[in-house]
Amino acid sequence: MKKLELLAPAGDLEKLKIAVLYGADAVYLGGRQFSLRAGAANFDYDDMLQGIEFAHSQHVKVYVAINIFAHNVDLTGLPEYLEFLVGAGVDGVIASDPGVIDTIMKLQPELPIHLSTQANTTNWASTAFWKRMGVQRVVLARELSLEEIKEISSRVEIELEAFIHGAMCMSYSGRCLLSNYMTGRDANQGDCAQSCRWKYHLLEEKRPGQYFPVEEDARGTYFMSSKDLCLIEYIPQMVEAGVSSFKIEGRMKSIHYLATVVKAYRQALDAYINNPAGYHINQQWLDEIRKVSHREYTTGFILGDKGRTATVNPGQNSYTRLASFVGLVQSYNKDTGRILVQQRNNFKVGDRLEILSPTGENQMIDVTDMYDGKTGETLTVAPHPQQVVELSVERVVKPMSMLRRLE
Repeated sequence: MKKLELLAPAGDLEKLKIAVLYGADAVYLGGRQFSLRAGAANFDYDDMLQGIEFAHSQHVKVYVAINIFAHNVDLTGLPEYLEFLVGAGVDGVIASDPGVIDTIMKLQPELPIHLSTQANTTNWASTAFWKRMGVQRVVLARELSLEEIKEISSRVEIELEAFIHGAMCMSYSGRCLLSNYMTGRDANQGDCAQSCRWKYHLLEEKRPGQYFPVEEDARGTYFMSSKDLCLIEYIPQMVEAGVSSFKIEGRMKSIHYLATVVKAYRQALDAYINNPAGYHINQQWLDEIRKVSHREYTTGFILGDKGRTATVNPGQNSYTRLASFVGLVQSYNKDTGRILVQQRNNFKVGDRLEILSPTGENQMIDVTDMYDGKTGETLTVAPHPQQVVELSVERVVKPMSMLRRLE
């Protein structure tokens, strides 16, 4: 069996650490330039050095996105940036622009290149072309079926990476101009305003001011808003088709989202690796990934139905979730039997909370007491954002565990 990789997003240094601790084999991130997630906090040079050092200490790889479609001005600082990345010890870069890829090959030929999904690779001939250009891995377009992936794998010997979970774009491989046209924010430069998620009505030319819902819904419709991808049930089929890196979308998602999804897919992938023939879906994994904020899940194009299951969801713009993240555990004091928690959402004495740990089973706790983490003062509620409090627990709780309230 090929070595299988669980690849998780890292929007900032905290998220990188969460992804690593909750089971990722590799993380992908972006710097303050050249990256297609301008809305994420991203990494300055110091954060990137810290993140790479932390990931490597846990035997986790780090890939850096340089996946914008570069304009002339963007090329000015590229040589220096590439030199920094090589010096920092990154394990690869993700790129889509031929000019950027050519620059990497000329200046840093030993730096592994992963072809971004933005290059919309949908066939074996394109895959073979990019291999000849020096690309070591291709991040496949989301629009491919299992059969199409299998043919690419059988014809071209190259690493294949595919998205397995997360938000999808209604446009082909994310190549969209709506945001640029409507707001001046260029999606292909990492600044998408997500215009496809907005609410739209129909306006007839000779009836100005009269707005008609596209469907029979008084609130309008979100007819371009895509469902979210979830392929946890199809890991065996994806492996058999030739996928070796399973990519989770979400550099702009919360740490709770990241921890929950990464842990569920870690457990699923390990279950397959340990017993490929006996792999079966665990209901707990499905329950977990429904606890995070998400749109309705879909299998996308992977089953070969031309995306009929991936069509937009006209009635849903908002997210649904089954749990609310309320606190991040910083430490456990065995002498007092208390955990130190940084509050991320309101909770109080009397609440019943679930603990999500980096490893092991979840556990429930009742909040029976609460103390100010600095003064020791007795509290009944954690009222201030990111306030640090202490709670009594009956068992050991690992640092970086998360407290959440089930809805």
